Amino acid sequence: MSARPTLIIGTKQFSSWSLRPWLAAKMAGIAFEEVVIALRQPDTKAKISKHSPSGKVPCLIDADLAVWDSLAICEYLAEQVPSLWPEDRAARAVARAVSAEMHSGFQNLRNLCSMDVLSDLPMAEIAPELAPEIARINAMWTDCRTRFGLSGPFLFGRFSVADAMYAPVVTRFKTYHLPLESVPAAYAGAVMALPAMAEWIEAATIGSKASPSA
Repeated sequence: MSARPTLIIGTKQFSSWSLRPWLAAKMAGIAFEEVVIALRQPDTKAKISKHSPSGKVPCLIDADLAVWDSLAICEYLAEQVPSLWPEDRAARAVARAVSAEMHSGFQNLRNLCSMDVLSDLPMAEIAPELAPEIARINAMWTDCRTRFGLSGPFLFGRFSVADAMYAPVVTRFKTYHLPLESVPAAYAGAVMALPAMAEWIEAATIGSKASPSA
């Protein structure tokens, strides 16, 4: 990794996929530059495509290397800072499994509860198709915390890629007032208490004032 790679991300208010590697890099102490591209604009795709082969954010530019996709970037960062994955083999395997599950699943949560870190949008009722995903997240976070997280406040004790992958989900539970059991609620509180999360939300607030349609 070069001295200071560049992370191409989308509007911080909305871009859940951008938050994931951004938070992982911050928590790992990896210095990077960031380029924020406003989403939901006529020229958004063209601007992103100048950097990202997939035409999507995020994309990490490290010298002449481009790494796109949130989980791939997190894996790349973890090669530089191995502590981004749990040290224990079993915990590491489960951390990768739950990260992959987030990467490919929870479509109803994505569709019905898009990330918006600046809004408060309580749901009057939980849609039938959303309920099983909420239950799965509660069960997963409880299982990870109970089996592997006793040494710290995060899913596997110390912060890991798994927490980066679920950080946008934590914000969704807050924005939409989705139900959390006691163990997952404490975990969500720990994520939201991170100074890096406060930094992201503060930047999102500033960005929304500078460009109301961003």
